[in-house]
Amino acid sequence: MPRQFFVGGNFKMNPISRAQKKIIINELNAADLDPNTEVVIAPPSLYLLPLKDILRADIKVAAQNCYCKTSGAFTGEISPAQLADAGVSYVILGHSERRTLFHETSELVAQKTKAALDGSLSVILCVGETLQEREAGQTTQVVESQLRAVVTVLNESDWGRVVIAYEPVWAIGTGKVATAGQAQEVHAYIREFLSTAVSTAVSENTRIIYGGSVTASNCKELSTQIDVDGFLVGGASLKPEFVDIINVKRN
Repeated sequence: MPRQFFVGGNFKMNPISRAQKKIIINELNAADLDPNTEVVIAPPSLYLLPLKDILRADIKVAAQNCYCKTSGAFTGEISPAQLADAGVSYVILGHSERRTLFHETSELVAQKTKAALDGSLSVILCVGETLQEREAGQTTQVVESQLRAVVTVLNESDWGRVVIAYEPVWAIGTGKVATAGQAQEVHAYIREFLSTAVSTAVSENTRIIYGGSVTASNCKELSTQIDVDGFLVGGASLKPEFVDIINVKRN
């Protein structure tokens, strides 16, 4: 069965006003979008519920983070149970900004991933190497290490609700983008790793998307790669060109 193309928009800590949020959503609501592509947007947590109330039904919403506990004395955190109860479909976990700025380990990301899946959420699981790691020839070792922590705590059936986002850290917000060949090479490695570490079925069915300075001008070539199943878009998801990225596979 073909893997459904997936485009996610990670708004990060943007926009800075409700008025700007409404402009972005109005543009998406009015757009002619490819019905064959799954579209998910991740606004700041403050905007999750009001955005969900005005967003067209065929676009899902995602949280940008959650904690690994259901409830308790964890100031500033949101639980998977709270997100699921609010009708939020997805959560982004393991983003490089969480790993680097907030010192989240692969083990914590794995715990969060398991908790989110147990809480009925789907997960966009981010992995990727730094420029230093790439130049040292360590890309596959880093990505495998990040994934292995998650493989250790999940059951095979859990993977049906996981989308893996390969995001080379050196390409996020820098204007640099991995070539189509570089992206395909790592995506193929991830698929092979899943085949040996989990199962052939999980390898074949899991969507592996690319993130890192994706724009309307570079997404076409990336989208033609056999193991690139979509994108996790950062800055461009706040702009009108996000619609062009969503529609990149439309004939």
